[in-house]
Amino acid sequence: MKAVECVKKRMDVAALGELLVDFTCNGVSPQGNPFYEANPGGAPCNVLAMLAKLGKRTAFIGKVGDDQFGHFLRQVGVEAGISMDSLMVDAHSHTTLAFVKTAENGDRDFSFYRDPGADALLTPDEVPEHVIAGARIFHFGSLSLTGEPVRSATQKAVAAARSADCILSFDPNLRPPLWSSLEQARAQINWGLGQCDVVKIADDELLFVTGETDFDAGAAKLMAQFPNLRLVNVTAGAQGSIAYYQGLRVFQPGLSLGGVIETTGAGDTFCACVLNFLLEHGLESLTSQDLSQMLRFANAAAYLVTTRRGAIRSMPEKEQVLALL
Repeated sequence: MKAVECVKKRMDVAALGELLVDFTCNGVSPQGNPFYEANPGGAPCNVLAMLAKLGKRTAFIGKVGDDQFGHFLRQVGVEAGISMDSLMVDAHSHTTLAFVKTAENGDRDFSFYRDPGADALLTPDEVPEHVIAGARIFHFGSLSLTGEPVRSATQKAVAAARSADCILSFDPNLRPPLWSSLEQARAQINWGLGQCDVVKIADDELLFVTGETDFDAGAAKLMAQFPNLRLVNVTAGAQGSIAYYQGLRVFQPGLSLGGVIETTGAGDTFCACVLNFLLEHGLESLTSQDLSQMLRFANAAAYLVTTRRGAIRSMPEKEQVLALL
């Protein structure tokens, strides 16, 4: 794998996308009003936070507002061990906020304060191509494809990553309220799928993209439509996950040990663990045993995150994950 073997790569993973505050309900006041906890989040940065926990060198590319939330998020990223040198600040727009309602089973419903938030205003001129070129893996998601100018910025970043022989990782991360239409969401997610080598796709996203409820049928259709995909990981929450790679199909059940509070960041944690495995083992000639090992660790880490609130500050230590295996 050229990207992993290249000695000139100074960064393990660079990621571009949204950085925001998730306001998660955490109790009720004596007057019956909900308490909201401000949890730092945003899928790409969640991924980097877990990778940093695993000892990897990471860099984030994005934009926040020049407000208390933006300053808070920069500091959180630095504390998590992520390089925030490529985090831009917009003096004329607010940091994106999300309000999260959690169901009894931990599933979430999002309401976004964006339209546009600072993350959506990243411009192509602000994309640090040298940072991307210096990374072994470049990771991005669909939320930076919802509109301009960040869509063009993302496209420029992806082109830079491809030119630099990075491995490209994509997360569809479907959030319908952030799109002008589901047709636009499908078109942009398909664009992302057509660019990447590795994808983490949730069961509902697989259905959205392929129309298939059967995971095997959906994955087959996905890999036929996008032959660039080298590794497809389908996640299904507590049910577990499946890896599809060069004709191999490996399933690993999820952990059901109780104590689930919410699922925020679980998929991002899973994604980070997969990327960590690829950094350490490469993307060539993986065996069923390799894929099983990868999924077991990723499933366990994702479970641990569901037992805590938030994401960036809730990532488990490697030893905590290994204790569950």
